[in-house]
Amino acid sequence: MEDLVRNFLLYLSGIKNYSVNTLNAYASDLVDFLSFTGEKGIAPDEVNLAVIHNYLSYLKQRGYSAFSIARKLSSLKNFLFFLTEAKGYKIDYLDLLEGPKLPKRLPKVLTLDEIEQLLKAPDISHPLGFRDRTMLEVLYATGLRVSELVGLTLENLNLSLGLVRVWGKGEKERLVPVGEVALRFVEKYITEVRPLFVTRKSEKYLFLNRRGKPMTRQRFWQIIKEYALKAGLPPEKISPHVIRHSFATHLLEGGADLRALQMMLGHASLITTQIYTHLDFSKLRKDYERFHPRAR
Repeated sequence: MEDLVRNFLLYLSGIKNYSVNTLNAYASDLVDFLSFTGEKGIAPDEVNLAVIHNYLSYLKQRGYSAFSIARKLSSLKNFLFFLTEAKGYKIDYLDLLEGPKLPKRLPKVLTLDEIEQLLKAPDISHPLGFRDRTMLEVLYATGLRVSELVGLTLENLNLSLGLVRVWGKGEKERLVPVGEVALRFVEKYITEVRPLFVTRKSEKYLFLNRRGKPMTRQRFWQIIKEYALKAGLPPEKISPHVIRHSFATHLLEGGADLRALQMMLGHASLITTQIYTHLDFSKLRKDYERFHPRAR
């Protein structure tokens, strides 16, 4: 079973071009399944619908949320599909696998005032503070995923056109416009601040740490939490993805086209983007209840 999982991960990496983070998530999910089958003494050809149902019950007993169980089941189904397509296994129960019913969960977003508070938290008189403010400005101006943000290189930027080239999930390329405020910060950062950190090994990357190495996802996550505290915002409410959701929501509230938003976010399907229309309706309802004299 371990060899089959290893082959599956190599397939995702070499053929599907999945990112390291996605590969790690798949590996973690499948290791859990391997541990379960190993403890039960179940061989690969003995895995059936009943075994998987027992596995899902086992996860629930261990306290996993419905969302976590659904994700693990999705990883397992993709692995089993790989076994049928690439390894010739006869698995006829894939369509019968159903995960737990998930509650509708709208993404958290920040208000415009909260965004302003967060953006103004860094001390831009200090080089590191200016770098942090620039990263926050670019993140809110583009809605990039945090991995896309820290992976930006100088070649990705076209300052004259106000565009950034991004390689998202599955190495799919897209162009995203950047607002004037963020562009001004980027231009000053490149000319005045970045040279203070740059080393030979990091010449191509846009955002660097104090040692001249590329900024990491984990470190930028910590930085955002620190500025949330400084701005008087609850740290548990703030993350790079919350800023991405805020970017999308604020664009829709301003009248942006859903298809254009899909392209900027790099969503493969418009269905994924449509969650923001539900969130926009939620705000509309709250505004109605707040301001209409006969709403309640």
